[in-house]
Parts: sequence; structure tokens; C-alpha cells
Amino acid sequence: MPEFKIPADDPGRQLSVVDPDDPSLSHLAVVGDTYTVLLSGEQTGGRFCLIDMKVPDDGGPGPHRHDFEEMFHLLEGEIEFTFRGKKLVAKAGMTVNIPANAPHSFKNVSGADVRMLCMCAPAGQEVFFAKVGTPVESRSAAAPELTKDEFGAFIAKAAALAPEFRTELLKP
Repeated sequence: MPEFKIPADDPGRQLSVVDPDDPSLSHLAVVGDTYTVLLSGEQTGGRFCLIDMKVPDDGGPGPHRHDFEEMFHLLEGEIEFTFRGKKLVAKAGMTVNIPANAPHSFKNVSGADVRMLCMCAPAGQEVFFAKVGTPVESRSAAAPELTKDEFGAFIAKAAALAPEFRTELLKP
């Protein structure tokens, strides 16, 4: 069996230390939630991205699936995940991993804001969010309320861009 060798250090890659309240981070309103990109694929050599998500009551994306892993770690509150048609509730301190290609969604039905970390591997989802989202001031900023027409335009844009980001939006 050949000997395994760890590749040499890449001095071009730097240590990342991130404050989620840093105003220079990308804070985005997406589907009524506020997503803050903590680590992008550019910072991780494309290996993963890490997103701080604030999901208000009744917030969360509709059913979708994608060909990358998506892991959520609940920091505050509780949220209902639907995975392959089955519902489960995750509470603060719990971690949920969504396997690639599996249909899923999540919805905050708790009556209070939820905060969670989302890691996607490999990276790319943060770029999708940047293309469909609206910049907001901070990770704690509320997403602007969308009119029915604005929401329809958002869904149309997301659906048009989804294939480029290895994502499929599903019917509820």
C-alpha cells in the first residue's frame, strides 16, 4: 500500500477569524430570513461555506434539493425541518445534516426568531444567496417585507438561477 503524504501547507490560504456582527460581512435578506456569510468558498478553497441564519417566525425556504451536503446547527430556538416528506423539530444545541439530493425544507413555527449555522459542502450556496438576496445592514436586521409581486419576482429569479447552483426548487 502506498504511503500517504499530507500535501505541503498553502501559505496563500489565511486563517479566518470572523465576528458575526461585523458590518463588513455580507448580510442578505433571502425568503424573509437574514443570512450572514461568515466564511465563503473563496476563503475555504471551495471546500465549504458557513452561513449564520436568522429565521423569523413563519420564515424558511420552500421545498428544494441540491447536490451538496447541507448541515444546520441550532444556536437559538427551534425549527421544523421537513426531510423526504417527514417533519421533525430541531432545538437549540441540535445538529441536522441534509444529505445531497434529498428533498427538504425548514420552517420556523416556534413563535420566536431562530438562529442557526448552515454549512454547505462544497461551497457555492453563498454565491446563490448573494445573487438572489437583498443586502441588509446586519445579521440581526429584519428582512424587508415583500409584496406578492416582489415575492413572485424573487421566486422567478431563484428558479432561473437554481440550475446554475445545482439546486432544484420543488412544488410545495
